[in-house]
Amino acid sequence: MASQENHRISDMGTLKAMAHPLRLRLYRALYIARTATASQLAEQVDEAVSLVSYHLRKLAEHGLIEEAEQQSADGRERWWRPASEGLTIRHEDIKDAPEKLAAQGALSRTLVEQRAAFYRRYLDESESWSDEWRSASLESEYLPRLTAAELAELQDELDTLIKKYQARGRTAEEAGDSQGRENVAIHVYGFPFRA
Repeated sequence: MASQENHRISDMGTLKAMAHPLRLRLYRALYIARTATASQLAEQVDEAVSLVSYHLRKLAEHGLIEEAEQQSADGRERWWRPASEGLTIRHEDIKDAPEKLAAQGALSRTLVEQRAAFYRRYLDESESWSDEWRSASLESEYLPRLTAAELAELQDELDTLIKKYQARGRTAEEAGDSQGRENVAIHVYGFPFRA
């Protein structure tokens, strides 16, 4: 059973494994699907099944994904799922190792690039969504003046709030109510800057 806690990444191998662009895309696709085979994921990312299988095994080696129960009668299919509710990288776990900081920086840059591409795709396809979805979509920028402690507190509150809505959606789907539900991406950045 997948852990309900976030997987805390603090070792170099896992940082490097996650910084690979295809592995990030596969992890995201698997997180959305909850369970999937290499064939299903290969279709989503438009890559060869053998390549996807290789990268899934690498993610599993680092404890990021794990085998899931068979979802079909075909015993040859290997099913995967995320090993935890999410991933976390804490500065205090990597701050004393320059190579870890560099790997985390590479991972963060890849994430930003993929998230921007994800949002650009939405913008390009926005007319295909209903007025209701286009009105509900948000694009905001806030520029508060905070202390580091206040920013950390804000992060915790946002995390709690988003998990509440995530649980609500999963509970409804498990009860068979998926009417009107879509995957929603929420990207939040909070960082200091000087004007």
